Amino acid sequence: MKALVTGTDTNVGKTYVTAGLTRTGRRAGHDVIAAKPFCTGPATDVAALHAANETCEPEHAINPAWFHTPLAPFAAAMIEDRHIDLGRVHEVLRELASRHDHLLVEGAGGLAVPILRDYDFRDLAEDLELEVVLVAANRLGVMNHVRLTLEALNHRRLHCRAVVLNAVSAPAPEPDLAESTNPAILEQLIDVPLFQVAHGQTDFSALVNHLLAG
Repeated sequence: MKALVTGTDTNVGKTYVTAGLTRTGRRAGHDVIAAKPFCTGPATDVAALHAANETCEPEHAINPAWFHTPLAPFAAAMIEDRHIDLGRVHEVLRELASRHDHLLVEGAGGLAVPILRDYDFRDLAEDLELEVVLVAANRLGVMNHVRLTLEALNHRRLHCRAVVLNAVSAPAPEPDLAESTNPAILEQLIDVPLFQVAHGQTDFSALVNHLLAG
């Protein structure tokens, strides 16, 4: 398995899901490694993946490009007057893939977030032959976000293995109508397997098994 874990937006739980998949897979005896090639702002996401990897690779090996500025990689590089060495990023990820059986590559923000002026995470997935795991926050508006992202993936002929509907906040005292109905409605609208992640969930076995079975 080699997959890009992307989101419908920022703050939808990509790191949480990527770390959960990695931790669950490794505990089950699978050689899974997670990387975040482009990190902007605080490096907390990299630290979370490093821990999920059981520190089997140094942080610089799973995060070859880090920027202080918490913006899209292209914008952060412009502001900091730095060059993104895309060839080096490709090399690092290919090296990780050669050393481990399964590679999860966490994106930054959504699928079309620019890495270079004319290069985004769709291009990265194509160049590295990555399948896609799409993470979406279970809230009002998610149906539009999921369908648009799947349309963009289909347009580029990128294979989405799973949509992960993530509960980003603790359950409210009164059930939210959108949150409670989104799963059933989405299953009627998309042709991709849908998995739900509850708030605070730590066991991702069902999703790991699905991804490894492909």
